[in-house]
Amino acid sequence: MIAAQSRTNTDPSLDSIRDAVVAGDRLTLEQGDALYRTSDIWTVIELADLVRRRLHGRAGYYNVNRHLNYSNVCALSCSFCEFRRSKDEGGAYTRDLDYVRQQAIEAVELGATEMHIVGGLHPYLPWSYYPEMVSAIREVAPTLHIKAFTAVEVVHLAKIAKVYKSADRQAGIRWVLSELKQAGLGSLPGGGAEVFDDRVHDAAYKGKIRSDVWLDVHLVAHELGLNTNATILYGHVDQRRERLVHMEILRRAQDQALARMGYAGEAQGFTEPGLAATTGLSAPVITLTRPGSMLPTPEMAQQTAGYFQTITPLPFFPDGSPLEALPGPTGLENLRTLAIARLMLDNFPHVKAFWIMQTLAMAQLMLQSGADDIDGTVVWYDITKVGGAGTHQETTAWQLTQAIREAGFEPIERDTLYRPVTRDGSQWSLAETATPA
Repeated sequence: MIAAQSRTNTDPSLDSIRDAVVAGDRLTLEQGDALYRTSDIWTVIELADLVRRRLHGRAGYYNVNRHLNYSNVCALSCSFCEFRRSKDEGGAYTRDLDYVRQQAIEAVELGATEMHIVGGLHPYLPWSYYPEMVSAIREVAPTLHIKAFTAVEVVHLAKIAKVYKSADRQAGIRWVLSELKQAGLGSLPGGGAEVFDDRVHDAAYKGKIRSDVWLDVHLVAHELGLNTNATILYGHVDQRRERLVHMEILRRAQDQALARMGYAGEAQGFTEPGLAATTGLSAPVITLTRPGSMLPTPEMAQQTAGYFQTITPLPFFPDGSPLEALPGPTGLENLRTLAIARLMLDNFPHVKAFWIMQTLAMAQLMLQSGADDIDGTVVWYDITKVGGAGTHQETTAWQLTQAIREAGFEPIERDTLYRPVTRDGSQWSLAETATPA
């Protein structure tokens, strides 16, 4: 990292942003615009790294996990998606419960702490398949944390279970999540968010739930004590300002979650007016990036309610999708967007550089640009295939720890809830260890 004082090409228009970041104040969307416009990418990265180190010191997180895509059959036809298939199309699949059980057993044998499960919106599978799938994993692999079902899937499940009513959509969502939690669901992934904007929605993924419904799912999950995650899929038909609005909506929803957990906020902190998705979110601004701020913990969530753990910026890959004529974002745009996410999302504890979509080499740079986590071993991943990769996309814990060390950080294996893990081969347990300073 090049120190600001050793450079002569710093952008003076970023001075007020630096002051706000050092103080831990919330940035405005106009300041986010400035971070995107400036040619001084070094200062943007430096400021994101300042926040990252304030929150996590030298810790670089990873986990031993396994992904499961239970079906690629989907009723939607999103323009950016290469994954979905029609029921009778070549390459379509739907996994039976015996397959799911075997995947869970193999995950345990390999020492995994997490099973990450997502799939298409299958128009023919019954509601009963989903809690039975979660229960089947819990039966054969009780130590695995089950992180499953995007908000888009949860709404689909409420509809096929015939409990989703547009007049009171949260009631149906609550019923579905309560049933899944009873079956063994531990947390929600962050997929399906894409970019919260009606124009982008209609151009790239019309038919998918809009931002207010996506937020309903996560807010209800938080009320039920489930931690969740969030994503932003950028670099297709979206514009930079729309990404910033997406971040504003997410941090307002996190304000709500943290207020429920007992955090105090600022009455005068910045909020963007007029966003339909945030109507009804009345919590004050709550930041976690001030010096000395306390990060939420899973124990706090169990006592009160859940919260967003991490934001994962995901670059769009055009290959094979109906939008394949688009170029997709550059590496520099990926670095900048992740750094800005760390600066704008001041109440999100973690920022993840998902190595599957960023590449492991880029994830190393991102650890110096605001990210504190690079995800896990993955094994099987069928959603995105970078550079011609196949479904088998796996790295080892050793490779992840080496990548983190080479980037200048201390590897910390975590579970899904960001609790440190101690390990002896495939055997693991939770460990209370201090975060490296």
